[in-house]
Amino acid sequence: MDARRTVEAVWRIESPRLIGALARLVRDVGLAEELAQDAFVLALEQWPQEGVPRNPGAWLMATAKHKGIDLVRRERSRDGKYAQVAADLAASGSGTEPPPDAVAAEAVRDDLLALVFLACHPVLPRESRVALTLRLLAGLSTEEIARAFLVPTATTAQRISRAKRTLAEAGVPFEVPQEDELPARLSAVLEVMYLLFNEGYAATSGEAWIRADLAQEAMRLGRVLAGLLPREPEVHGLVALMELQASRFRARSGPRGEPVLLADQDRSRWDGTLIAHGRAALARAAALRRPLGPYTVQAAIAACHARAPRFEVTDWEAIVALYDALAQLAPSPVVDLNRAVAVLHADGPAAALEAIDAVADHPKLARYHLLGAVRADVLARLGRAAEAAEELERAAGLAPTQRERRRLRERAAALTATPDGEA
Repeated sequence: MDARRTVEAVWRIESPRLIGALARLVRDVGLAEELAQDAFVLALEQWPQEGVPRNPGAWLMATAKHKGIDLVRRERSRDGKYAQVAADLAASGSGTEPPPDAVAAEAVRDDLLALVFLACHPVLPRESRVALTLRLLAGLSTEEIARAFLVPTATTAQRISRAKRTLAEAGVPFEVPQEDELPARLSAVLEVMYLLFNEGYAATSGEAWIRADLAQEAMRLGRVLAGLLPREPEVHGLVALMELQASRFRARSGPRGEPVLLADQDRSRWDGTLIAHGRAALARAAALRRPLGPYTVQAAIAACHARAPRFEVTDWEAIVALYDALAQLAPSPVVDLNRAVAVLHADGPAAALEAIDAVADHPKLARYHLLGAVRADVLARLGRAAEAAEELERAAGLAPTQRERRRLRERAAALTATPDGEA
């Protein structure tokens, strides 16, 4: 590995801790990131010639603090608050001699948690929360985040800068929420990670159907959060859900990148290690003996699929029951539609069509292409091929990726070619 790649790898590992510690000291996440970036630039200049320090994280911290003190001295005449910031930076020491392990671990834990909750604060819109999380906690550049979501770099830069400004103007404190605030705030954090994972699991734009890089980053952040909050069952539940879903990645695409549906997947290609990890995380969530939340229930559904050696022997009755529980915890027409798929295999197409039609007019499903795809499958099983083909054509017009549109139109053509509805 060349020196630049080494520095970049260290940055990915150390930047969240570095930015968190600096944000605690300077009380401004924008300034903290600027100081961390300055230290990173200096590392890119010095390490290739001088070698990587024995403790890269401590070197970056000491350098960032010195940069901060220099900046404050230049700016102190402009704003009186800088004097206290300078004092805090100087009092915190050089960073070259770390505190005792237990103290250091507790400080890192608190700083990282505070940074997580800051980046995912509900005062920010969803897109900004996701972008800021990738920037501050994953160490991704603005260009990498823009490329991940297929939006212009300038748009991503604006989202990130606007998010920092919003946090500053709203006076959002850099701290871990109090115990009574934690459930609501944690929900916003988990939502960001789940949104990030879902964009990787089933991309909403572009040519690719799966973006494994995004899903892997969400899983990594989820595991970090599980280590920081080991007594929160929904954190383990989300990790379990992501790992169980990600275990199917290799089987979800065909040779040309085309989508392969669950019923047609080669289960020998599922990742057994991820399944084992996901089931262990699910067991940790259950072992805490607290009411299960929606992510844990969804993980239990994914575990039902993971246990079945073949699609035909899936415990669909258990999955229907789990969807009933999920509908109580997190009512949603998408949950109802997914339950209808389970009803199809548990009770037959007539019962499934009744369940689908009960939610088909919901406004949130108006542009949801999977509604038409699922309804078409049910209609085809009932021998109503022409109606099924029409549903597939409508669904193709709503599908977010080229591959999905092509797949849906191929299914419609197959139904048209076989009048009896057997594709």
